[in-house]
Amino acid sequence: SVATYGGKARMTVGIVGYPNVGKSSVINSLLRQKAAPTGDRPGITKCLQTVQLDKGITLLDSPGVVIDPSASTVDLALRHCVAVDKVDDLEGVAR
Repeated sequence: SVATYGGKARMTVGIVGYPNVGKSSVINSLLRQKAAPTGDRPGITKCLQTVQLDKGITLLDSPGVVIDPSASTVDLALRHCVAVDKVDDLEGVAR
């Protein structure tokens, strides 16, 4: 969204996608510091977080929200959208 305050444009940019694909890492790279927590498993970002990039740009970090509701647990595990310890059919993932 874009709004103007005091004659200057301000923008909020949302970062969305599958869980554990590097949304928070992109934000940390843009800021050149660790502002958003990251990890090697899905679910590190629990809620929406805002981070100020500069005076006119706010970044909105979101948890993984783009998941196909018809996807099987195996499909989600292969995309690293669910933690391995939550998968019942590990043999299905290995096939």
